[in-house]
Amino acid sequence: MSDLNSYGFGQSGSISTTQIRNRVLRNTYALLALSMIPTVIGAWLGVAMGLNLYAGNPFMGFIIFMAVAFGFFWAIEKNKDSGIGVLLLLGFTFFMGIMLTGLLSLTLSRYTNGPYLIMLAFGGTAAIFGVMATIATVSKSDFSGLGKWLMVGVLLLIVASLANIWMQLPALMLTVMVLAIAIFSAFILVDVQRVINGGETNYIMATLAIYLDVYNVFTNLLALLGIFGGNNRE
Repeated sequence: MSDLNSYGFGQSGSISTTQIRNRVLRNTYALLALSMIPTVIGAWLGVAMGLNLYAGNPFMGFIIFMAVAFGFFWAIEKNKDSGIGVLLLLGFTFFMGIMLTGLLSLTLSRYTNGPYLIMLAFGGTAAIFGVMATIATVSKSDFSGLGKWLMVGVLLLIVASLANIWMQLPALMLTVMVLAIAIFSAFILVDVQRVINGGETNYIMATLAIYLDVYNVFTNLLALLGIFGGNNRE
């Protein structure tokens, strides 16, 4: 049975490798744009209802988040060749929108220019994505070798973030944010090029990877903007 994510529903005719890759890339970008809708809805509901998983016990919140997230990853992987995979992905992005509650609520309540900071972070993330996606498209260099080093960086970021729950070191927190923006920006480059070069032929899995990159760039950029550009309320 042909891969419906590569060839399209019901299409069985001859198609070139370049056409397949272009179709996967188009589908990935379209699904990525669509995934922003449940993310925004989840974030709005989370702020309106005060749904903050990290309130009270950040470490336990992290454990619960990881359990739910990896549950979604497993289910999406199992259904990546069907429409159910798309629905699961959109459900995951809704959940990730809810996970923005703490950061968005803090930004809106602490800073008088909170809405501006959120829009600035969104615009900055879009700009970073545009630059990295363009480089991945036009560059003749192969960036796939960066993947394993970037993954090591992500693991170190997780360890440092967990350690800082108890250490509470502002310098470490800032370092983690800056490195996270750099690492996940580079991941956008790697993940987009992986689709372009045919390393990923399933647009659902490609969208999941790029969505996580964009999400992490946005959250860390917003946190940094709040620290350095937020106007504290009296």
